[in-house]
Order: sequence, then structure tokens, then C-alpha cells
Amino acid sequence: MFIDIANLKKSYRTGEVVTEVLKGIGMKLDKGEIGVILGPSGSGKSTLMNILGGIDRGDSGQVLVDGIEINQLNDGKLTDYRRGDIGFVFQFYNLVPNLTVGENIEVVSNISKSPLNTDEVLAAVGMQDKKHRFPRELSGGEQQRVSIARAIVKNPKLLLCDEPTGALDYDTSRSILQLLQQVNKKYGTTILMITHNAAIAAMANRVFRLRSGEIVEETVNQTVVPAERIEW
Repeated sequence: MFIDIANLKKSYRTGEVVTEVLKGIGMKLDKGEIGVILGPSGSGKSTLMNILGGIDRGDSGQVLVDGIEINQLNDGKLTDYRRGDIGFVFQFYNLVPNLTVGENIEVVSNISKSPLNTDEVLAAVGMQDKKHRFPRELSGGEQQRVSIARAIVKNPKLLLCDEPTGALDYDTSRSILQLLQQVNKKYGTTILMITHNAAIAAMANRVFRLRSGEIVEETVNQTVVPAERIEW
């Protein structure tokens, strides 16, 4: 398994109050698969993704990603893991406003060990003709395409997507989901996405339902639905 999590727990303390966010999570995802985590706000989705991405640490349990036990890495190794192995796509695009599309991507490319070609990535996301535009000159869907290009240019092993269509309209959302499927097929990138939208689960190989810090259901889709056929 590419992702292999066992008995992962995470709590936060505020004064004397301890809030248990993850209560012994266990999940697995094969290399090259698309996984979707469904759950309401406060269920622990973002905490789980932050731990997988090396932004946060679990209190206990196993978190294996491509054979690396990331919960045991020191701060320096965790930074290397986050920089080299992980691509992030967020609901809000976090582009640098005073850099062009090409420059936003090259900033990441320049600090990566084995980056993909910037022009190839721009072509893959359909933004090659916008290379010299600034973020303010783009629509929301175009900005999200650039954020996906920025994430994949580093050639990550794992692409983590936190509500990537949450700020987009229906048609634009479907085009972004199509793009993620294309990235998965073209580069073999393992993708894990968190969302409130249950319809998106149809495009995944594995679906995990999270409630109150626990996985209450796991589904393996025998047939993966193309994103352009998803409706909600």
C-alpha cells in the first residue's frame, strides 16, 4: 500500500480542555489510486490531510507514505518530505498575486528535486496561453488550474486536495475534477481529496467516510465514473 495508516490519534489542548480530533484512524490507498474522504465540518478531514502532508503530526499511530513513517521524521526530514513528495491543492488558490502564471509555477519548480517541465505542465492543465497573465486577470477556475499546475510541477508522489472545487460553480467544478483525473492518468500521481460533496466519490477508487474522528465506512468502487458524468 502506498498510504498505510493504522490507529492514528490526534488531540488538541485548549487550556484545560482536550479535544480528541482523530480517534484511531486506519486507512490504506494503493499507488496511483484516487481516494476521496467525505465528512462534515469538524469530522477531522483537514487534520488527517495535514498529517499526511507533513504540516502536522499525529500523537500516536502509524502513518506510512511510500514506505516512509512520516510520524517519526524529525523537523528537517519532514520539511524535505513536504517539499519533495507532496503537492497541495486548496479551496482558495494561494497564488502569489504579483507573479505571473509561469512565475507562480517556476517558484515551486526551482526548489524541487526532479520537477516537470513548466510548459508541459501548463499545457496539461490547459493554461499555456495564460503563462504571462497575473492571477487577477484569471477566472476562479483558471486560478485553480494554475494551483494544480503548481502542485504537480514538482512531480509529487502524493497530491492532496482540500475542497478543490469548494469555491467554484458547477461547470467549473466538473472541469477541475476532469483535470485531476487526467493528472492521475498522465503522471500516475496518487491523489487524495477531501470534500463535502458526496457525488465526487463516484470518481474515486476508494472512498472513506469520516465522522467525529473515525472512519465509519470504506467503499471500493469497482467502476470509476469519469468526472464529466458526475452530477449533483
